[in-house]
Amino acid sequence: MARGSDATDAPGRRPGRLKVFLGAAPGVGKTYRMLDEGRRRAARGKNVVVAFAECHGRPYTEAMLEGLDVLPRVTRRHGGSDYTELDLDLVLELRPEAVLIDELAHTNAPGGSNTKRWQDIEELLRAGIDVAATLNIQHLESLSDVVEKITGVPQYETVPDEVVRRADQIELVDLPAEGLRRRMAHGNIYPPEKVDAALSHYFRLGNLTALRELALLWVAGRVDEALRKYRYEHSIGRVWETRERVVVALTGGPEGATLVRRAARIVDRSSGGHLLAVHITRSDGLSGASSAALAGQRQLMESLGGSYHSVVGDDVPAALLDFARAQNATQLVIGASRRGRLRRVLMPRGVGETVVGLSGDIDVHMVTHEHAGQGRRWAAPGSGLPRSRRVAGPLAGLVLPVLLTLALRGVSGPLALNLTSEALLFLLTVLGVACIGGVVSALLASVTTSLLLNYYFIPPVGHFTFAEANVVVAQAAFTIVAVTVAAIVDRSLRLSRRAARATAEAETLTSLAGGILRGDRAVPVLLERTRETFGMDRIELRPRGGEPEPWPSGAGDMACERDSTSEPGPAPGSGLMPDHETKVAIGEDSVLVLSGRRLPASEHRVLTAFAAHLTAAVERARLAEAAAEIEPVKAANRMRTALLAAVGHDLRTPLAGSLAAVTSLRSRDVDFSPEDREELLATAEESLTKLSRLVDNLLDVSRLQAGALTLRLEPIALAEVLPPALDTLPDSPAQALVQVVTQGLETAPDVLADPPLLERVLANLVANAVRHSPTGHPVTIGASALGTRVELRVIDRGPGIQLADWERAFEPFQRLGDTDNTTGLGLGLALSRGLTEAMGGTLSPEDTPGGGLTMVVSLPAARVPVVASGQEGRA
Repeated sequence: MARGSDATDAPGRRPGRLKVFLGAAPGVGKTYRMLDEGRRRAARGKNVVVAFAECHGRPYTEAMLEGLDVLPRVTRRHGGSDYTELDLDLVLELRPEAVLIDELAHTNAPGGSNTKRWQDIEELLRAGIDVAATLNIQHLESLSDVVEKITGVPQYETVPDEVVRRADQIELVDLPAEGLRRRMAHGNIYPPEKVDAALSHYFRLGNLTALRELALLWVAGRVDEALRKYRYEHSIGRVWETRERVVVALTGGPEGATLVRRAARIVDRSSGGHLLAVHITRSDGLSGASSAALAGQRQLMESLGGSYHSVVGDDVPAALLDFARAQNATQLVIGASRRGRLRRVLMPRGVGETVVGLSGDIDVHMVTHEHAGQGRRWAAPGSGLPRSRRVAGPLAGLVLPVLLTLALRGVSGPLALNLTSEALLFLLTVLGVACIGGVVSALLASVTTSLLLNYYFIPPVGHFTFAEANVVVAQAAFTIVAVTVAAIVDRSLRLSRRAARATAEAETLTSLAGGILRGDRAVPVLLERTRETFGMDRIELRPRGGEPEPWPSGAGDMACERDSTSEPGPAPGSGLMPDHETKVAIGEDSVLVLSGRRLPASEHRVLTAFAAHLTAAVERARLAEAAAEIEPVKAANRMRTALLAAVGHDLRTPLAGSLAAVTSLRSRDVDFSPEDREELLATAEESLTKLSRLVDNLLDVSRLQAGALTLRLEPIALAEVLPPALDTLPDSPAQALVQVVTQGLETAPDVLADPPLLERVLANLVANAVRHSPTGHPVTIGASALGTRVELRVIDRGPGIQLADWERAFEPFQRLGDTDNTTGLGLGLALSRGLTEAMGGTLSPEDTPGGGLTMVVSLPAARVPVVASGQEGRA
């Protein structure tokens, strides 16, 4: 049936609703629950059909089909086998109100309009048909790798998470691990002959418990998303204590680690709680928080399983509570104020008290710490100024008022100024001094100008006048105004310098991050960037109290030096210029040592931020190194497991066949006819030949992995290699029905290869193509020149291999598409690629136009005659 727009895109039609029955493992009862749902809907008068239900021979599940309308399936032939699939056209033609479909992640056999069953279901939903489907947690795309790590079983059929998230209902079909194992042991899931193997492998108690936790957490996350969406759509600001969420407020102060650990203990006491940390940053970026402290606290938070957030807001209490309410937090952890006694007297209501007063239904924990009440460290007045300005400021405060006095006293006649103008000029002088030396210098200048103004310009001139109240008030007002204005100017200058420094730090750290992201060796890049940024002569990473730490990943010692050709001058350590060493702790067991100039205090803040990044980079590098050391062991273990599994069947089969034939021939109880004796001998010969071929493949794979394969490369024509390769193919019914044709082999240039190995490669590729080619479709072998190489193509018209499985097909012991376990160890393609690469070539798959698989062997062409080792040949 052709599906037109009226079937799926009718205007005004309500889209269908999807309900997913999600389980942690096979056998928990998903299909049973789906069929029960269908029976309930049918009892309410709904038109419900069963489009696809896989009962696996389970009697209780099959009994649930009674009374339901079960649709016939469509049969498709693929790879020599028949497969029954969901008949999408029939469902769209009948257009029921609801349809029941099992195995949401199933891959359809070729021949239908969709590759995946979930795509069929989406088409039904667009047609306005409600769908109930089943799914196991291991088939979710985002969790397939996690499940493989847990169970050791790769997941090849997956469904995108977004498809399941869009479901209108997700019902978790849950069963404890012990109950599922009992159900398995009673034969209610698998046939009896498979129970022992299942219980000892996939259905181990630990596997089932982990899969159950994954399913519960995934469903809980979807419920949490729905709850947040509902609260947002209905503008609900009150906290709903559905789950403990603890938010810890970080200021970048030294108490941060204490607060994080305290919040983590609160979460641990509440099962299933969630931990979050938030830092409120002022919009002007001048909060003064330590970036290094925040980086360390963020690392601690993430190591405890929490998440770190940064929020911009000038009103710290409001921003903190807004974040907590947006996260539906139930508890808020803040530190006791570090303000000193004087500040608490002047400003009795600090951030903590304001948060407590505005928290509403959020519980606030005010945590004391060793830094509480000790006050903040304030920079000494003028400490941020260069030394020259710190000296020039007080001198200007003394000299400039005197010079101004001399200048004004020397002016007479029409140019003489009145007292008001003279006072304003003195005020400008104080402001100028404040700009030079800060508020202390301005205070000194204001006292000097007050005395000079009183003595030389306020009548009676030449005397200090402090008896009159007006004079005293005027003098006091002048001094207060001068000091206040000077303090404002000084503060503005400080904030300007801080903003400039923050901008420079941000640019430096941005450059640092960009350098790390653009490089593949984070630790050496960080060391070199740190040395360049601070203009040091040498930088190295040492263990505490030790020599520079060796770096086994190829970077040499963890040290970087200035290029001796970049700048003239004495070399470090030459004795002409002593180096100063600056040391910064990196983690718990390393120290970063910078040799060169003495760093000013203003640069230590950025250096600590660099050190925090370097700490994280070193830790990641060590973890990566440890993982790299473990990976070969894991690969060897996987190879050993696969070898045992394959050898257990594939080697035992020919051994058993040959042993049975020989035993029968030696039996004296049966008198075999010549024909029977010949057949038994042929069976023994065939089994031993197959066994010899399997052993040869195993030995060749071992030689390839050990790098011990001996090669003898020489020019050879492809037309000469193919006939002996075809002669070595094992006799099989498939080979008798599939023809092999060649194209262009006679005209193709000679290749440089090892003839016996090339024969093995061609034999394996042709045997694989013949095995998967349908009857009546020949296997084509073609060759052509491409530059300095020759490409040989083995083309079949079989089912092909999906793009995602191309590389996996070349792994040892992989038999994609072979379900009968009678086709060998699965070493053919792996061995072919290894032999091809050993001869300097490549082996890669391509899709055959019109369907099928093409294997492309690319080898170097042999052109120039050479004579080597007494033998003539062409290279």
